[in-house]
Amino acid sequence: MTDTVLPPARVLVVEDDRELGPLLLRLFRSAGYEPDLAPDGQAGLHLALTHRYDVMILDRGLPAIDGLDLLGRLRRSGVTVPALVLTALGTVSDRVTGLDSGAEDYVVKPFEVEELLARVRVLLRTRVATAERLTVGGAAFDLITRTVTRSDGAVVALSGRESDLLRLLARHPARAFTREEIVARVFPDASGVALVDTYVHYLRRKLGATAVATVRGVGYRLGRA
Repeated sequence: MTDTVLPPARVLVVEDDRELGPLLLRLFRSAGYEPDLAPDGQAGLHLALTHRYDVMILDRGLPAIDGLDLLGRLRRSGVTVPALVLTALGTVSDRVTGLDSGAEDYVVKPFEVEELLARVRVLLRTRVATAERLTVGGAAFDLITRTVTRSDGAVVALSGRESDLLRLLARHPARAFTREEIVARVFPDASGVALVDTYVHYLRRKLGATAVATVRGVGYRLGRA
């Protein structure tokens, strides 16, 4: 059996400090990651909802949207990316509040670079295990073999584009995507949005009519396989 080869982990840094933000970008790049920087909570929310990340680094005292408020919004939107809160607020009460708000880890500034990188590595340890498999309703979706094993044991093979569409929806199970968003992220070579409806039809035909739900006035989201 060969090891799973993954692309560099993508890191979202949400930090408004004009010196620390770029420093963190350089730090994560030197460690082999692909980081993006958001200077405030609103920009962080937009990036986290429109891009796929493997870990998030969040300050608490952010402009526009507070860091813990941002994290709460993301969790309610179905974004389950591991989050590390990096902040100057370091009392026990602060730590408990941060962890209770959905963060997987909490680091107080000033911090040691090697410790921060070690904590990020811990958050990424489950990446290989989860990268190959997603949950689709009561079914297991294997990204490597492009198959869905339904709750009744039936195995359904998907085409490449069917798999790409289902992966997008399964990674954001609480979010509805417009046809335009799906085209941009799954079918960038398409000349219009009609292709989205075609592949939604294919998934429903293979996995059941409820596999992809229609959200009136918006588009599509994950349903029940």
